[in-house]
Amino acid sequence: MTLRFIGTTSDDGDCPTLYEVEETGDIVVQGDRLTDPQHLAQLRDVKDSETFVVVPRELLARFAPKE
Repeated sequence: MTLRFIGTTSDDGDCPTLYEVEETGDIVVQGDRLTDPQHLAQLRDVKDSETFVVVPRELLARFAPKE
């Protein structure tokens, strides 16, 4: 898998950050993991292999592909 940096709204080059999987066009999101049990309990159809990150709306609005 080859990742292409799309963008970040972080001032220090840390996270949150978006990447594109060049082979598929899928998006990889780097961000702070959601760990609060009350928040996790609200999620649906969660697989054991899944994790969740918080992504600022500004990051998606600015860098997410429109297609």
